[in-house]
Amino acid sequence: MGLISEFKEFLYEYKVIPLAIAFIMGIASTALIKSLVENIIMPIVTPFVPGGAWKTATLELGPIVLSWGAFLGELINFIIIAFVVFLIAKKVLKEENVTKK
Repeated sequence: MGLISEFKEFLYEYKVIPLAIAFIMGIASTALIKSLVENIIMPIVTPFVPGGAWKTATLELGPIVLSWGAFLGELINFIIIAFVVFLIAKKVLKEENVTKK
């Protein structure tokens, strides 16, 4: 068996192509969700943030400065992405007939 045919077999056996496609779609959806949070959700939250700038909102505790605004934006990103992944996994696992051994 030639090197090329072994490589093709590796790609098919370990399902590398679908994994690469899922990875690329994950990156694209992450960028979309990040834009949703930064441009749609956080402007709604901004009036409730002291000073009005959520990206630069901080809490000063003496010499310690906590940048909680940027953290809040990333937390909302994470929650939305985790929920979307949960919904996709639930849908995919529901359609597969998994048998326990």
